[in-house]
Amino acid sequence: MSPHPTAARPDGDRTRLPAQRAGSTGLRTLVVGAGAAGTALVRDLGRTPEFGLTPVGVLDDDPAKAGLDVSGSPVLGPLAELTGLALAHDAQVVVLAIPGLPHQRVRELATAAAAAGAAVRYLPSFLSALRREVVGSDMRTLDVNRLIGRHEVHVVSPDVRTVIEGRRVLVTGAGGSIGSELCRQVQAFGPAALYMLDHDESNLHRLQLDIWGEALLTDESLVIADIRDRPRIQQIFRDLRPDVVFHAAAHKHLPLLERHPSEAVKSNVLGTDHLVEAALATGVERFVLISTDKAADPTSVLGASKRLAELIVQANARDARNLGTGVFAAVRFGNVLGSRGSLLSVLEEQLRSGGPVTVTHPDVTRFFMTIEEAVGLVLEAGRMAEGGEVFVLDMGEPVRIVDLVHNFAEQVQLGADEVEIRYTGLRAGEKLNEALFSDAEERLPTAHPRIFATAADHATAPEDLAGGLTGLYGAATVNSDPEVRERLAALLPGYQTAPARTPALATPYPDGF
Repeated sequence: MSPHPTAARPDGDRTRLPAQRAGSTGLRTLVVGAGAAGTALVRDLGRTPEFGLTPVGVLDDDPAKAGLDVSGSPVLGPLAELTGLALAHDAQVVVLAIPGLPHQRVRELATAAAAAGAAVRYLPSFLSALRREVVGSDMRTLDVNRLIGRHEVHVVSPDVRTVIEGRRVLVTGAGGSIGSELCRQVQAFGPAALYMLDHDESNLHRLQLDIWGEALLTDESLVIADIRDRPRIQQIFRDLRPDVVFHAAAHKHLPLLERHPSEAVKSNVLGTDHLVEAALATGVERFVLISTDKAADPTSVLGASKRLAELIVQANARDARNLGTGVFAAVRFGNVLGSRGSLLSVLEEQLRSGGPVTVTHPDVTRFFMTIEEAVGLVLEAGRMAEGGEVFVLDMGEPVRIVDLVHNFAEQVQLGADEVEIRYTGLRAGEKLNEALFSDAEERLPTAHPRIFATAADHATAPEDLAGGLTGLYGAATVNSDPEVRERLAALLPGYQTAPARTPALATPYPDGF
């Protein structure tokens, strides 16, 4: 990187430097990036001297921004001149504030800052801060409690080690947000083997690289398979003999599944049936299904398919208890913050692009949990389960999506007048307000004060579940969507798809907002 023309001044003259702000005692700081994140950071640092950083300038590659004033700090030049500008302006700290910079570019900029004797700090993306992937001890991170409307719950206990350590553990849907975090945490409890199953090889490559720092793709821990493929699933269970199974693989986007109900049945219902059947046949000790709060009194194909998956687990849990074999249970999640395609990732992208934030309805509410809470609930369910339970985390009161949007915007230093909300209307199958338990389910306490459960209730299960599923699978196999909907309704009395109240051209975005 070429030095700035004013950098080589052996006499140490600093007369051309911008004046230190009155009363400022913080470290002289260059902020890299004059976009939304950099602008918010400069403004925040100026308002909050306790951060210990005083901005003296901003770098950006956009020629149109050269010389502009960013909350009292000038745009000094392009990123290629970082070393020279840091020397010229006596910078002690360089903060990289461009979300999504490639790792190679980050390394180059860090090297350039080090060449000027400046320390490098990183403005964590707010999603990364939420996921605990970075620690910004000297910068403001996202206040999770304000977003989810309650204090975050530490769910997982050291006792989880008793069901993981020394055992062979299989995670389905391992490449997804929940599945990958499950793999990371399971690995920390010392399993004899961790098998990571996904139908997407790119997901598996990324996951192995994330956990082990390399991805040679040569060991048996990675398993490519589709849970719809019954012979393949049976082969995997026979060969690997897992002791513990966490089943996270599923289709989960509500609007897509309303349009393609046969696909929902094939993955969420039939796929679960294949796994449970194989687990029973090979003596799996513990099987935990990941479900959704939309399974409680379902009004969507997603909710109906996951409720049937719960019923399959509960029915086989009774058989397993009678045989004295494994323990089968399920957990229900609310919306998970920080997961791929979640509300925060959509909000971040919409705010960054300057477009309106899309919300279905002014009064729509959802239950929210963090990835840590979600994975902790899965692991604790595996430990506490005796068979047939559906576990639910006490998630307090549901949160209005509009309130969450405003809280998020405030925490990224956007004023109320800078956030435009466009209401698109509820889509087919969506509820205005979710529930954690159905009206027919009893909320039972567990050994954990913030985890509740509902046991299998014969009154809410179809009289001939097996026969009904056979007909449902037949309809799904030939992709007869109308018949699939009819059979879902026959299997789940009370299930009726909620009517759509959304314009035909409404902006689409992931489920639950």
